[in-house]
Amino acid sequence: MRARGPVRLSLAAAADVAETAAAQDLVMDLNTRHLPPAEAASAVRTALRAALAGPPRLLYKKVDSQLRGNLAAEAAVYAEGAQAVVIAPALPAARRTVTGGVVHVNGVPLHHTDGWRAERAAAPRSLPEALSGLPVRTVPLDVVRSEPAALDAEFRRIAASGAHPAADAETDADLDAVAVAALRLGPGFRLLGSGGLAAALGRALVRPAAATPAPSPVQDSDPLLFVVGTAEPGAVAQIAHLTALGAHHVPLDPADLAAGTVSLPRTAGAPALTVFSIDGSAGLRPGAGRALSAALAALAAAYPGRPDLVLTGGETARTTLDALGIQELEPLGEIHHGAVHSRTPDGRRVVTRPGSYGAENSLLRIAVALRPRLAAATAPV
Repeated sequence: MRARGPVRLSLAAAADVAETAAAQDLVMDLNTRHLPPAEAASAVRTALRAALAGPPRLLYKKVDSQLRGNLAAEAAVYAEGAQAVVIAPALPAARRTVTGGVVHVNGVPLHHTDGWRAERAAAPRSLPEALSGLPVRTVPLDVVRSEPAALDAEFRRIAASGAHPAADAETDADLDAVAVAALRLGPGFRLLGSGGLAAALGRALVRPAAATPAPSPVQDSDPLLFVVGTAEPGAVAQIAHLTALGAHHVPLDPADLAAGTVSLPRTAGAPALTVFSIDGSAGLRPGAGRALSAALAALAAAYPGRPDLVLTGGETARTTLDALGIQELEPLGEIHHGAVHSRTPDGRRVVTRPGSYGAENSLLRIAVALRPRLAAATAPV
């Protein structure tokens, strides 16, 4: 997705960035996933107030494609004052689709997968259930794929009934149709979805980027720290590609992490590549995700020197950046789908990526992008 102009990603509290809301493209990370619902709703309300205080703008609320977090409470606040909210959480690039109002992961209904294994509640069986309290009407695939006028009419019909359209989608083309339709309907309609709908919106709004200074050269000799905050099975294979390259891997026991009894290994600062990861071989205790992310963040903050960072898992990325006092990122581009390369105001490189994303060579590709000298030691990636 190419930005329409300068983009800032703010990690500060919404109330602290209100004065910057006039920026052409502003992204606020509210860090609400594990807050009590009332506090999460309050954070969204503050951000919404800041966004609406400036000139008219298109509003987009990013949500988790597996519907985790305070979705119902936040969506209810986000919908306040809108003609309607167009909802489409599908993420086809990660094989997460929506059919009949039900999220599917690799073709399996979400509530039959282990996507919520670290959560305290069971996965919702449908979008209407996940958005409990917000009137939602499903827009089936045949309507999404119909003529544009028919899709526009369906969105307007649902909005006129006092409800919000939730669109089925299986492909990026489906999301493109939803995004373009929402734009045609005007500023009274807001959008809510995962990174898939955000990318579709970017494609619909794309325009030539303004000239910007070239990124400063990557310092190939600086250490590179990977903080892998996910116990997804695929992470094991991804890390193996790095250890084959000579990375120092530090697998961390989740019980020790949660208890705060893990200290930084003495040798961790020496290698050019270091990987901290959660050892999920014994399983994870439901609800432990936040404590584990905080423990990983503390280790990363104690890491010697000033390494560039690769952070996988949204909660881990946010807590690590908070622990390091990083409150602003400038996105530079994607290394591969979902692996966003950014720069801090003082020039440090940061790559963030959802925990479940990427092929086996994902972390290797990121390492080579940040440290080009490693390319000679690898097979083509």
